[in-house]
Amino acid sequence: MTLVRERCVACRAGAPRVTSEEAAALKPQIPEWKTEEVDGVPRLVRAFKFPDFAGALAFTNKVGQAAEAEDHHPRIVLEWGRVQVEWWTHKIKGLHRNDFVMAAKTDEVYASVQPVGARRK
Repeated sequence: MTLVRERCVACRAGAPRVTSEEAAALKPQIPEWKTEEVDGVPRLVRAFKFPDFAGALAFTNKVGQAAEAEDHHPRIVLEWGRVQVEWWTHKIKGLHRNDFVMAAKTDEVYASVQPVGARRK
């Protein structure tokens, strides 16, 4: 099953973080995402480019709707022509499978708002 087809599961404090082996196995499904550490906490991070503010805002709203539907919420930074999305699980201060699932769903949202043939970054 691809990540984009999975549903997030409720994540409680003490839930297992993905192991480095699990992360390595999941990463090919979200190749454009980077892992960055912020205050010692790993996050999945990707910047998305748009030709204008309206496109960036529409994308942000769709990612927000997907996050609400799964009850798993990212950090989103919206700027003119650019949106940065960061996924991590606050309760475990690290990465859970849910973060990889939501990164894949975010990629799917981006593909749905881009004109056919648009350059992806």
